[in-house]
Amino acid sequence: MSETTESNRPGRDIGAESLGRGQSVRRGGGDPGSRGRTTIADGVVEKITGMAARDVAGVHAMGSGMSRTFGAVRDRVPGGSKSSGVTRGVKAEVGEKQTALDLEIVVEYGVSISDVARDVRENVVAAVERMTGLEVVEVNIAVSDVKLPDEEDEDQPEPRLQ
Repeated sequence: MSETTESNRPGRDIGAESLGRGQSVRRGGGDPGSRGRTTIADGVVEKITGMAARDVAGVHAMGSGMSRTFGAVRDRVPGGSKSSGVTRGVKAEVGEKQTALDLEIVVEYGVSISDVARDVRENVVAAVERMTGLEVVEVNIAVSDVKLPDEEDEDQPEPRLQ
């Protein structure tokens, strides 16, 4: 007499249930980690990029003077997004497997701009590829300003009390 169970009823997949004596059948076939699709938003890659670029010695700020000024004002508005500072000066184009990045940076006076740009590229590529699994096909860097030692910092908020 044949015994019908949930796992071998016609029309049902035989899953990872044990068939007895160490034998089992895998449900769906293939690695479970490869089932489905993961999408990564441009903003996620922009945040990773902004954090990685700021970690490089010689990078004073991100973005042009105008975008930093508008960003500082936006950051002071109640309810304004504090994360906007992280992505300021960063633009990412994200595809299914690759990403391209554009950065605008301000460097400290006296540093080698080419060395800073190289270090930013290396740090950004390593961080983005490690965290997202995306291939970084290009990192374009525009140096928009040099922070002189005697210049006041535009990003510093004005004191509320005088």
